[in-house]
Amino acid sequence: MSETTDTSTAPAEPALDEIPAEESDRNTNRSTTPGSERFKEYVSTGWAERDEALPPAREQASYAALRRSIVSAAFPGQRLIIPAGEPKQRANDTDYPYRAHSAFAHLTGWGSDSEPGAVLVLEPEGGEGHLATVYFRERAGRDSDEFYANPAIGEFWIGPRPSLGHVAADLAVATRDIRDLDDVIARVDTSTLVLREADAALTERVDHARIRFAAEEALSTNAQDAPFSLEVNGAHEPDAELARVCSELRLVKDEYEIGQMRAAVDATGRGFTEVLAELPRITSEVRGERVIEGVFATRARLDGNDVGYASIAAAGPHATILHWTRNDGPVVPGDLVLLDAGVELDSYYTADITRTFPVNGTFSAVQRQVYEAVREAADAAFAIVRPGAVFRDVHAAAMRVIAEKTAEWGFLPVSAAESLEPENQFHRRYMVHGTSHHLGLDVHDCAQARRELYLDGVLEAGMVFTIEPGLYFQPDDLTVPAEFRGIGVRIEDDILVTADGAENLSAAIPRTADEVEAWVRSAQA
Repeated sequence: MSETTDTSTAPAEPALDEIPAEESDRNTNRSTTPGSERFKEYVSTGWAERDEALPPAREQASYAALRRSIVSAAFPGQRLIIPAGEPKQRANDTDYPYRAHSAFAHLTGWGSDSEPGAVLVLEPEGGEGHLATVYFRERAGRDSDEFYANPAIGEFWIGPRPSLGHVAADLAVATRDIRDLDDVIARVDTSTLVLREADAALTERVDHARIRFAAEEALSTNAQDAPFSLEVNGAHEPDAELARVCSELRLVKDEYEIGQMRAAVDATGRGFTEVLAELPRITSEVRGERVIEGVFATRARLDGNDVGYASIAAAGPHATILHWTRNDGPVVPGDLVLLDAGVELDSYYTADITRTFPVNGTFSAVQRQVYEAVREAADAAFAIVRPGAVFRDVHAAAMRVIAEKTAEWGFLPVSAAESLEPENQFHRRYMVHGTSHHLGLDVHDCAQARRELYLDGVLEAGMVFTIEPGLYFQPDDLTVPAEFRGIGVRIEDDILVTADGAENLSAAIPRTADEVEAWVRSAQA
């Protein structure tokens, strides 16, 4: 909401006595909803019966169950706590759009319809394995104050919320009310693990419970030193192992995930074409980059949950800024636009694609020269992708082309071969970022995986990652001729490793210079 928001569309005021204390503190000077007993009695009656029919289990429920079994096998006999996380404050009493933690989504199958504050607990059973239970705050009855007076969870404020039975059927997993999580915390011992990054407040509760258990155990055994050491809000190394396992579990995608990646890529392609169709309006606005961002965001909201990350809509010299997300510049005919964007589906799986196109539909000779060099680098990287190849070699293949091209153009103080030596790397001046990263629930997925399974890892069928070389010649870079300065080009595709090679999931989105020129023109026809 901006400072000039019309009061007719601004959020209504909650009843302060029904809001959690920390939220109420932010609204002490605002009016309240009605609180009289007669109002409470009236507002709780006259409602139609709810439809309590239970849904069938969603498609991803069986996949989530298999993923949980893998995590369970990695931690026999240990209690595991994986929170979805709470909403994050944006300004005063407004929050950012809610998104559950990716590990929680992966292990439950609950995506954009997740309940904030939900927690997945894997409780060790008597023998092997774990019992999975999702704890969340169930909707209140219409006879409660929460229904109409709580802006965080009241259905009058945020719409219908699910019952425990509905979620249990939908996710094919046991459910309990969030208040019962107190019983879990009471049973926490030093072997209990929590996904620390997901929910700071819950992590602190677990930390305190582990310290208390360790102290009581030490007293009961008359131990000289407690067998467990942890500072609250400090690091607890075994927790990192849980984060690692959850992260590495996503390195190889299952059939459901691959289908979601295809759908996210297809939606992203539609968004790109819609941007091109709006170029006349885009070039007429002082902040044309903002129009690009908005057009793509509209497609993301129509086809999915949101954009998967802050879109980069970089025109002209802004295209040389790797993470340009201010998107507040003009879009001028004769310049290039670098659009790096991805649609995130309701399942949270996101695409990550970049295309660079000429605003007026035609590359200049120098722009085309740079563009086709980048495409050649991307094609060289793609050519080596197959099961058994090493992930880091994808980057090396692209870098060989970048070194050869910049040396050929006379930009390097040494030959391409010399520049490729680890102690030199002069060509990296024009491409300082990496060529690939894993992709899935997070745009930079599997980030907590071990180096030997990520950068030094061997490719397997089912892996999905980007190939995104680029060349960026800063406007004030005196090592390149004037006609190159201010040109930035990146081509990014989403790649699936197959049983015998690789598939470019985004190959249908025009890639060659000729294809891109035709695409720009046809989109405005």
